[in-house]
Amino acid sequence: MAQQFQVSQLCDVVGLPGRPLHLAIGMFDGVHLGHRAVIDAAIQSARRSGGLAGVLTFWPHPSTLFRPEAPTRLIVSPTVKTRLLIAAGVDVVITQEFTKDFAQIEAEAFLPHLKRFLPRLTSVYVGENWRFGHGRRGDIHMLVAEGRKHDVAVISAERINLNGEPISSTRIRECLQAGRIEEANALLGYTYFAEGVVTPGKSLGRDLGFPTLNVPWEPELQPKYGVYVVQVSGAKSAGKYAGVANYGLRPTVESSNEPRLEVHVLGPCPFAGGDRVQVEWLTFLRPELKFGSVQELTSQIALDRAQAESFLRG
Repeated sequence: MAQQFQVSQLCDVVGLPGRPLHLAIGMFDGVHLGHRAVIDAAIQSARRSGGLAGVLTFWPHPSTLFRPEAPTRLIVSPTVKTRLLIAAGVDVVITQEFTKDFAQIEAEAFLPHLKRFLPRLTSVYVGENWRFGHGRRGDIHMLVAEGRKHDVAVISAERINLNGEPISSTRIRECLQAGRIEEANALLGYTYFAEGVVTPGKSLGRDLGFPTLNVPWEPELQPKYGVYVVQVSGAKSAGKYAGVANYGLRPTVESSNEPRLEVHVLGPCPFAGGDRVQVEWLTFLRPELKFGSVQELTSQIALDRAQAESFLRG
């Protein structure tokens, strides 16, 4: 297995092996199938040449600087993104803080800036529509021209389509906010998931006959409030456990402004307070509703469970 490096800033890059560096560059929010076309090209070149496969990504999203009143909400956290990149086979992950100073770098100075901190930079991989430099003035044509000047090969990956439309982080965000979880999963190339440490709740689910795991989770981009079919895994489980999850404000039983994720495992549940779990979202059953009574809520939960079991049987 290749040695792996995680670096917080370009200026902090030290101690990398003296091998050619093949670098994919982009925001890569969600590390979806479109991103993988760019990243996999860098990995394949690195493996063929005995070099290092790297990713240069950014945090926060540039919109935080340019549109602070309405920044783009991220699909995954920087920590999860780094983990997904390493799982994909990347050797080096550099997360550059997107600051005002960084944004002021002129397009012509971008590659020299990279070479200053990454002297073994051999090739750069980007999406065909990627823009860079002050005012987003740089495009793939400029990058290729600048690459020739600085002895850096530039490779662009064409956008990948699914069902006739390009795969993009924007499209995935729209799917998640609309409850189109199966489409989002197809675009991501993996199952969308939440993670957290189970904490004690008020035992309301247990009192209703449907015990739940309370999983604190605060995504930047909040999916649609509602009920989902999920599967749960963790250190205590050899496999994945089917379940039903509610993500939302629980309007029938409490008044809250902060959404919560609660998971009811359909069979015996090996998880308890203090366990870290991963909850994978499979399909959307219904939006969150406010019921007239706890009895109505209990009846609906029973129906949700039956629907989930039917979905899982295929």
